[in-house]
Amino acid sequence: MWKETVDYLTINILGLSGRVNDTINFFIYDTIKIWFLLIIIIFAVSYLRTHFNTEYVRAHLQGKSEFYGNVLAALFGIITPFCSCSAIPLFLGFVQARIPLGVTFSFLISSPMNNEIAIALLFGLFGWKITAVYIGFGLFVAIFGGYFIGRLNMEKYILIPVKPLEGELGEVKIKMTFKQRVKESWEYTWDIFKKIWLYVLIGVGIGAFIHGYVPSDLIVKYAGKDNPFAVLVAVLAGIPMYSNAAGVMPLVQVLTAKGMALGTALSFMMAITALSLPEAMILKKILHIKLIAIFFGIVGLGIIGVGYLFNFIL
Repeated sequence: MWKETVDYLTINILGLSGRVNDTINFFIYDTIKIWFLLIIIIFAVSYLRTHFNTEYVRAHLQGKSEFYGNVLAALFGIITPFCSCSAIPLFLGFVQARIPLGVTFSFLISSPMNNEIAIALLFGLFGWKITAVYIGFGLFVAIFGGYFIGRLNMEKYILIPVKPLEGELGEVKIKMTFKQRVKESWEYTWDIFKKIWLYVLIGVGIGAFIHGYVPSDLIVKYAGKDNPFAVLVAVLAGIPMYSNAAGVMPLVQVLTAKGMALGTALSFMMAITALSLPEAMILKKILHIKLIAIFFGIVGLGIIGVGYLFNFIL
C-alpha cells in the first residue's frame, strides 16, 4: 500500500518519469519506511531494556568464566544502540570494573555492529532470514574476537589506571509502573531518533542517487561475486569511514540491488560500524597502539571471513 501511494505521488502528482522518478521514488519510499521501523523497533527494545540494569550486568559478569563473559557481553551489545565511538564510555566502565579485557572487547565489537538499529534496518530491508544470519555472524565475530584478545594477556597495554570500584555491585531491582516504562521508553526512542534521522536521510539520499544513476555493470565489475578480492577491498574501504548502521544500511540495500554480493555488502557495513579511524583515535587515549592494532586486525579478519562465508552460503 505504501509503495502504491509513493508511486501515485511521484508519477501522477509530481509527474516524474525515468531516472528522476526512480531516484525520488526510492528516496521517499525508503526514508519513511526506515524511520517508521526505527521508531517501532527501538521503542520495543527500549521497553525491554527498562527491565534490566547496567550495574547488574557488570556485577553478573564478574566472577564468571571468561568465555561465558564473552557471550553475555556480546549479547548485551545488542540492546545498546551505540556507534563504535559512543560505545567506548561503557567499555571504559567495564575496564574500570576489572572485567576481563577480552570480555570488554566482545561488547565493544558487538554494540555498534549488532544493536537494535542495525537489526531494525536489516529486517525492514532484507527480511528476517538475512537478519538472523547477520546477527549470528556478528555475535560470532564479537565473541571469538574478544576471546582471542583475552587469550593474549594484553592488560599491560591499558594506559589508564584501573582502580577497583568501591562497594559491591549487586542487583538493583527496578520498580516502575507500566506507564512509567512506556513513558521512559518513548522518551529514549525519540532521543535516539533525533540523533539518527539525518544519517538515514543522507544515507538514503546517496543510495537513491546510486539506485537511479550508477550503472549496475560498474558495481558488478569491481564488487560482484566474480571478484575474489571484493570482500577484502570492501572491508579495507569501510574502515576509514565513520558512520552508524542508520547511515550505511540504505547503501547496502542499493549496492546489493545493483549486483554487489550480499556478503561483500554486509562486510562493508560491519567494517564501517565496528571499526573506524575516529574510534581508534579515542581508544589511543586508553589503550596502547599495539593493542588497538591487534583489535582491528582480529576483528577485520573476522569480518572478512564472515563476508566470504556469507557469500558462499547465499
